[in-house]
This record gives sequence, structure tokens and C-alpha cells, in this order.
Amino acid sequence: MVMKKNGGEEKVKHILTDPKLSAMKAMLEKDHAIDCLFLLHLNRGKWKAAKDFMRKNKLTLSDGTFRSRMIEIEQLGLAKSERIDPLKKYYVITALGEKVAKLLLEFFDEFDV
Repeated sequence: MVMKKNGGEEKVKHILTDPKLSAMKAMLEKDHAIDCLFLLHLNRGKWKAAKDFMRKNKLTLSDGTFRSRMIEIEQLGLAKSERIDPLKKYYVITALGEKVAKLLLEFFDEFDV
């Protein structure tokens, strides 16, 4: 059976092959990427604040995973880092990051019935 090339197929092909969109997809597929984006949305882009929030809600997130995801999120332009001291950073969500976070919240709202 030959699939027709329709708008849906072209959109999928574009997401999978466009460097920026495929990088976004790859980042969102990783462990805790959405958690970290939501933490940024909640102004918890500093490790201590993120750790406290996760513990309070009986969730886990290692500092290494947090730092790795934040670097990737920053590289995609969804956050920017600010230096606290020579070794520490905190992350602030950008307008694009906020847009992605809100779209993800809306996405999950669709399942919360």
C-alpha cells in the first residue's frame, strides 16, 4: 500500500528532518526534559529550588540530569543561564521556552478529564 503525501506526512517529515525542530524533539524525548521545562516555568531554574520542589512532591531528579537538560534547553533558546558564582548558574525561561511550556501544559490538559 502506497501512502499518499498529504499535509500530515509533510509536517511529520519536516519535524523529523528540520535541524531545529528535530533537535527540539530529541531534547523533549530525554529523561526529565519536560520536568525541567516545567521547573523553569515555575521559576525554579536553580538546582536547590528545583531539588526542593521535586522532593516536596515526592519526585526524583539528579543534579547531573538537571544540569544536562538545562544546558540542552539553553542551547535550544528555551532558557538562558545567569552566573551565581564561577561554578554555579541558574536558568531563566525565555519567551520561546514559555511558549513551549504553555503548549505542553495545554497538551496534558487534554488528557486530564
